[in-house]
Amino acid sequence: MTSPTQRQLTDDEVKAYARQAFPEVSVVGCKPLNGGTFAAVWRVGLSDGRDTVLKAGPSPQTPLLTYEADMIESEAAYYRLVRSHLPDAPVPTVLYGDKDFLFVTYLPGTPLSDQDDDPRVREQTGAVLSRIHNIKGPLFGYPTSTRPQAETWSKAFQGMVDALLGDAVRWKVPLPQSAGVIRAVVNQSRAVLDEVTEPRLVHFDLWDGNVLCQNGKLTGLVDGERYFFGDPLFDFVSTALFQKIEDQPEHPFLRGYGPVALHKRRLALYRMYLYLLMHVEVPSRGITEEQRIRYVAQLLDAEISWLASG
Repeated sequence: MTSPTQRQLTDDEVKAYARQAFPEVSVVGCKPLNGGTFAAVWRVGLSDGRDTVLKAGPSPQTPLLTYEADMIESEAAYYRLVRSHLPDAPVPTVLYGDKDFLFVTYLPGTPLSDQDDDPRVREQTGAVLSRIHNIKGPLFGYPTSTRPQAETWSKAFQGMVDALLGDAVRWKVPLPQSAGVIRAVVNQSRAVLDEVTEPRLVHFDLWDGNVLCQNGKLTGLVDGERYFFGDPLFDFVSTALFQKIEDQPEHPFLRGYGPVALHKRRLALYRMYLYLLMHVEVPSRGITEEQRIRYVAQLLDAEISWLASG
């Protein structure tokens, strides 16, 4: 499946991007990379020996979800931010950044999703994220003013949820429970959300496809374009996708991360947000797999119900 947001580039178009970014060198080889569903991703070798990755965002005419604004610029910003605080962190180095495309260094390894499960890599991921989560932001929410942000975590999170609910209306996506019920469980959770008083850097999208590894060693955390500043617990959702990490005290990610209080209601809210996003993005990404659509809707319904009952 190819997402409508992904540009179908030709070799000549890739070379044109490279000429703009690196006018002093030429392309010696290029090929598309699989795995993502938002941007076009190509591996590009340069004549000076550099091995790079090109990410090109959707065309300006492509309709997007609200939170997807400025995603290419955001990805570059995430890598630069992490690198500036943690020079040894396994994130790509930005070689060239533009509003619509960027080039970063190619990292070795393959996605954890393409391999047998490796507890060593999950433990290393937890250890790295515990350091990344020490990076603070100026506000809660997404980094640009075109997307929800606020001075408190409860207001920012409410804005993030409201944006997705607005997208559901625009894209005519039926919800398993009403928008009113979803807003009510968030409103009822304001006190526990505002226990988070410092906006910390959240990757948000560290499912196994965005964790690179090789021979039991973590080699890369990629696709940082969805980052925001909020509760570090948000990153405990995608790193244990479709699971409840609070029910797995021996999970290797937790072992690597170190001591942390796993607040069940906040984790349920963040799973609800992720499942809501995955549910609402179905038409914008051209998703037609009925089993996947039903499964995500069921997960979303279950989290809403649990939150509403409490």
